[in-house]
Amino acid sequence: MLKIIIPTMMLLPLAILSPRKHLWTNTTTYSLLIAAISLQWLVPTYYPNKGLSPWTAIDQISSPLLVLSCWLLPLMLMASQNHLEQEPTIRKRIFIVTMILAQPSILLAFSASELMLFYIAFEATLIPTLVLITRWGSQPERLNAGTYLLFYTLANSLPLLIAILHLHNQMGTLYFPMLKLSHPAMPTSWTSLVCSLALFLAFMVKAPLYGLHLWLPKAHVEAPIAGSMLLAALLLKLGGYGIMRLTLLMNPSSSNLHYPFITLALWGALMTSAICLRQIDLKSLIAYSSVSHMGLVIAATMIQTQWAFSGAMILMISHGLTSSMLFCLANTNYERTHSRILLLTRGMQPLLPLMAIWWLLANLTNMALPPTINLMAELTIMIALFNWSAFTIILTGTAILLTASYTLYMLMMTQRGPLPSHITSIQNSNTREHLLMTLHMIPMILLIFKPDLISGIPM
Repeated sequence: MLKIIIPTMMLLPLAILSPRKHLWTNTTTYSLLIAAISLQWLVPTYYPNKGLSPWTAIDQISSPLLVLSCWLLPLMLMASQNHLEQEPTIRKRIFIVTMILAQPSILLAFSASELMLFYIAFEATLIPTLVLITRWGSQPERLNAGTYLLFYTLANSLPLLIAILHLHNQMGTLYFPMLKLSHPAMPTSWTSLVCSLALFLAFMVKAPLYGLHLWLPKAHVEAPIAGSMLLAALLLKLGGYGIMRLTLLMNPSSSNLHYPFITLALWGALMTSAICLRQIDLKSLIAYSSVSHMGLVIAATMIQTQWAFSGAMILMISHGLTSSMLFCLANTNYERTHSRILLLTRGMQPLLPLMAIWWLLANLTNMALPPTINLMAELTIMIALFNWSAFTIILTGTAILLTASYTLYMLMMTQRGPLPSHITSIQNSNTREHLLMTLHMIPMILLIFKPDLISGIPM
């Protein structure tokens, strides 16, 4: 574990002390090296936990997410290069430092073997994202978005802290491998119900569950591209990961606590897909689509079968790569036209024909076309939910239909149609952007050949 965390921390002096000419080159290459080293976590072992130390334990659920978070740091650095071009060097350094500071806490949160450390790391990821949104966002509304993010997260994290302390009081330990062995016999009383509700709600806000999701479109629309990628690809997964960790301990089905969550998640997948059809703002559309995808993840994690966990795991990874790629594409449009309104950025295909290929690929993965891992994930989740209750097929089926329709709507609005008259000249797409899209796409294509790397079989 330390052989990733210490190099990640050493990115800080690199970002501060690099000469101006080599700043981006150094940080990007070095973080790509770290991402390459982190691949060793995917090697399957006979033991339930890899890297078992007093404070970290990596198993099948956390290793794919850890590799994903290491992989996205160089991509965030590459994506932010263009919009920081005009800034003085010291500000570029501060921006890179902010991004790098988010990384150790994410790594800690995904690999912590102790519930209290997990909580601290879970909360620590909030600070760099808040700084990214409220300092480097592009519009004055970013302060409002930062307030939403802060208060939604904090208001629901305080009950989580109290519930963790209560659990520690009852069990005498918060160490995950110990908690798994001891199976807390939660009595079906009001206090235990409130306790488990407090444990889940913080992650439901982070994941976001429909009804607690209002901070997400605001934060995504106002964040710079690196903030959007960080938020969509990693922080949303913290919610799903926390739910997967805690359902193994709490067993919500004993107190019928899973019914409202599954209902809200599936209904929310339906509703947010319908909202997507009426969006005029490109980044807001992608944000709402990630709410609907994470709704499927929440619904799957709440029924706690092997199939559902596996599907939720695959969907989290594939959604991390897909939505991150979509945000990058939206950002390339935004940097050229300085507008996120769909009506003002129509007809890009004749102008940027190579970008149109990336748009097509990203949209096809988003709507789960057969050879992608998104399809495998959504089918697994649908089968698991159908096995739990046949009625859910109506909700999931309609949600997937709507997903396909708003994805095609997004593709047609951005690529086809008449060119707006105010776009007279547009700068070409460059190699950096093509490399960025390729690095998002390559893992997606390769993972379908060996999906058992990421279909975390819970111990």
